[in-house]
Amino acid sequence: MATAGSGGDGETETSSLHLEAEWPNLGDKKRMISSGNPFEYLVETLVCSPDKTFFNISKLQGTEYDALPYCIRVVLETVVRNCDGVLVKEDDAMKVLKWNTNCECQEIPFLPARVVLQDFTGIPAMVDYAAMRDAMKKLDRDPKLVNPACPTDLIVDHSLQLDFTKCSAAQTGSTASSIDSPRQSSKLPPAKPASTKSHCRGQSSCKGACDSGSTSQSSREQIENTPMLCPFHLQPIPEPEAALKSLELEFNRNKERLQFFKWCSKAFKNVTVIPPETGTVHQVNLEYLSRLVMEKEGFLYPDSVLGTDSHTTMVNGLGILGLGFGGIESEAAMLGIPISLNLPEVVGCEVTGSVSQLSTSIDVVLSITKHLRQADLSGRFVEFFGEGVSQLSVVDRTTIANMCPEYGATVAFFPVDQVTLSHLKQTGVDEQRLRVFEAYMKAVKLLKEENSTTIPRYSKVLEINLNTIVPYVSGPKRPQDRVSVTDMKKDFETCLNEKVGSRGFHIPAERQKLEVSVTYKSSEYMLSHGSVLIAAVISCTNNCNPSVMLTAGLLAKKAVEAGLKVKPYIRTSLSPGSGTVTHYLTASGVLPFLNQLGFDIFGYGCSRCVSNTNPLPEEIVTAIKEGDLVACGVFSGNKHFEGSRCSCIRANYLASPPLVVAYALAGTVNIDLQTDALGFNSRGEKVFLRDIWPTREEVLQVEENLIIPSMFKELKIKIEKQNTRWNLLDSPESTLFPWDLRSTYIRSPPFFSRLVCKTPIYAYLISIQKCISLHKDKYSKFHHLISISIVIKLCMFIHVCKNIFNALALSRF
Repeated sequence: MATAGSGGDGETETSSLHLEAEWPNLGDKKRMISSGNPFEYLVETLVCSPDKTFFNISKLQGTEYDALPYCIRVVLETVVRNCDGVLVKEDDAMKVLKWNTNCECQEIPFLPARVVLQDFTGIPAMVDYAAMRDAMKKLDRDPKLVNPACPTDLIVDHSLQLDFTKCSAAQTGSTASSIDSPRQSSKLPPAKPASTKSHCRGQSSCKGACDSGSTSQSSREQIENTPMLCPFHLQPIPEPEAALKSLELEFNRNKERLQFFKWCSKAFKNVTVIPPETGTVHQVNLEYLSRLVMEKEGFLYPDSVLGTDSHTTMVNGLGILGLGFGGIESEAAMLGIPISLNLPEVVGCEVTGSVSQLSTSIDVVLSITKHLRQADLSGRFVEFFGEGVSQLSVVDRTTIANMCPEYGATVAFFPVDQVTLSHLKQTGVDEQRLRVFEAYMKAVKLLKEENSTTIPRYSKVLEINLNTIVPYVSGPKRPQDRVSVTDMKKDFETCLNEKVGSRGFHIPAERQKLEVSVTYKSSEYMLSHGSVLIAAVISCTNNCNPSVMLTAGLLAKKAVEAGLKVKPYIRTSLSPGSGTVTHYLTASGVLPFLNQLGFDIFGYGCSRCVSNTNPLPEEIVTAIKEGDLVACGVFSGNKHFEGSRCSCIRANYLASPPLVVAYALAGTVNIDLQTDALGFNSRGEKVFLRDIWPTREEVLQVEENLIIPSMFKELKIKIEKQNTRWNLLDSPESTLFPWDLRSTYIRSPPFFSRLVCKTPIYAYLISIQKCISLHKDKYSKFHHLISISIVIKLCMFIHVCKNIFNALALSRF
């Protein structure tokens, strides 16, 4: 298996991926309960599963508990479960319980259920652990005792370097009517050395491959080092040659790092390494590592995560408390040392109303983000509630939570509800486990019931009415000029009247209703101001959101079934950012209908967004010029400025993929999509957009029932079985890491060797620990305090804080 590293004896649990954690110095019967935990009386058995136990924190002064926000309830459970009277005290739990009077003026210890590391922070953390094993060996102790106390996930390829890109120079010849599309060769030549020609630096006069003066070759294709390529000549590619070559170089360049990570996956217990070619840290954390409810030897507790990526908050959309912190805090949590967390204010965000028919998930997410950005949320938690929350899919929720850095909040929490549980079922979670999850969440009152009228007490409440969210397009010349779809016709007419500038075209009033007749492919058509000539769903901006692309596909399906067609002179195209889009368009059965409307997939990558546009028909170009018409292009990507695709297209609009399809069907942007018909069916009856626009329920049903299950199944197979390079990578099999003294990247840190040889406190602690071990029944509490894990923790503290913590350790002991 390609799997993430199992650690220790190499056993993995397929359903949850993580290995069982090592919890030293805990009792056999209740190993998840800290020694001397004053809340042990709250431990109960789960009714539906007698072999499961948990802390029923809802019985901790019930009236006050019911008033707590759901995110604070998760914090309270963590404090109660880890209460040992030393690192976490009973008073800390009482502070959380009385959160509303203590927020922002009290600190509490917080120990997450797991830690997620990206590659940059993972290297120093795991190097420290490898060095600690060396120190244990020098102390004549078992190096295998050194393992993270907190389950730790490490994602290898969060950061990638792009080395190769398939590129084709634009043709030297061009006409006033179009920008010719470069020709592609059928075979890929070998990599060439970096060109020595001067870069075009983005000049519009560039004629060749980064050489404005070169006209010797009309078209050429190459793979070269990316910094030498001109971005204006990038060409979409249907095959992954560039990606394969970049991955090959990535493995060769980072072989030392990858070998070390693979050794970690085998040597350490409680460490999971997600191999390369998988995905970025917050995406893998959301799609593969998150479990909602953690289980250790039959003991249940909420999933919570501390991550070294600012977008760790993405899992808040699943009802999992995720916090983004730095490497020092993460290493402390790995050692089982709680981090210090200020009790935050919790701002309640009440979502009311319902989403309008034409609004997409992107419209909803961006509108909510904009609203939150206007509030002062720095350092605060945000929790969503209200009747409108049930209309937001898990994809919507996780996207909103992912935008936390945009509006300054620390957490954007969506409590677990039936939408969450349905999503988990579609991702392949076992039904028995789901029943256990639901029963546990109900028992501790972490499940938001649909008919519940109890509202937690928040620091303050914001209100967002979904009725006010309307879809927008931007244009006709600048991306910052947003136009409501309901005002599109009025705004376009205003632009025709305005003087030439950032928005206007200054068309005389008597010519604004002008129509020009044109014959194309033996049929006659009428062109006017606002006629759409290009409609493209392209790879940038927003077409990687499944719900948005599915809306476009379902709209195309209903349009075909209603007998609507796109006029043949309109240049339509579909170029997704990856094959994943093709996968879910095919799985949902909507791709053939997109093809029937002319939205055929012709490649993956930047195309029309970098002006790679196939020529417009000469008849159409002639008619546009003769009538001096303001023709339009509608795109789901950026760079939509005047004349960017073709000199005869003066107005360009950025729109969501379904609106691109809608305007292509209408054939013009000078239309009110609410009151004007898109066209006529075979019986001559008017067809309006409202007749064929899919409802959110239809889109979400297809997304949850067809797309998500297949995507998660493929992701799991990819991680666990299909990573051939990772499977074949050699790595040490030893307990101790064999340091390469010639390495300039992975070196054994020297502080442990100095500590072992020169610091008396180290030997002193070891002798005390051995002595107390002989009488651990009599001094069980001291045995817990001076365990070998505490010795390791002291080592890390001395590493992190050096002299300050040295003095603290000496004074303490």
